Amino acid sequence: MSSSLPPHSRAPQGPRTSAHPAGAPDGADLRTARLLLRPRSDGELAAVLDGTRQPHWAADFPADGDRVIAGFTAENPAARGAYGQRQILERESGLVVGAIGLFWPPADGAVEFGYGIVPSRRGRGYASEAARALVAFAFTAPGVHTVCADTERSNPASGRVLEKAGLERWSSDDTHVRFRLTAPAPA
Repeated sequence: MSSSLPPHSRAPQGPRTSAHPAGAPDGADLRTARLLLRPRSDGELAAVLDGTRQPHWAADFPADGDRVIAGFTAENPAARGAYGQRQILERESGLVVGAIGLFWPPADGAVEFGYGIVPSRRGRGYASEAARALVAFAFTAPGVHTVCADTERSNPASGRVLEKAGLERWSSDDTHVRFRLTAPAPA
C-alpha cells in the first residue's frame, strides 16, 4: 500500500519544463514515456464522487481508493493544483487508470505521496513510472527535501514500486513499512 489510495494505501495523515522529466508547476500535466499525470478537474472529482461513469475511464476505474481520494481532494483545497492529487492516464489509450498525488503542504521539508493503479493495469510498471515522475516533481517544490510514503506489510508489491522509484525503507512497525528519499544537500 502506498500512503494515499486504498487498496494501495491508508488514509492520509496530516516547475518542470520540457527539459525535465515531469512537467510544469502551474498545474499542468506531468508526462512520462507512457503516462500523463493530470490534475483532477472539478468535473472529474464530481463524476468520481457521484458515480457518473466517464467514457475515458478504464473499465475498473474508479477503484474504492480513488473515491476516498476524490473525497479528500474535494474537501481539502491544498490537495488541488500543481502539488496536489492527479489522475494517471495511459497516453496510448487516453484512459484514466489510477491516481497519484502529494499530500500538500510539506511538514518540516517532507511531503508524503500515495498512488493507486486499477487492477486491469497492474503489472505493467505504471505505478513505478508515475511514482518516479511525481518524486522528481516533488523535489522542485519550494522547501521540499524529503519525499516519503508507507505501505502495509501485507502489500510487498507496493514496497517494490517505491524502491523502483528510488525510495529506501527507513522504518517499520507491525503493520506498515515506511519509505523515503532525501535530496542531496546543495554543494
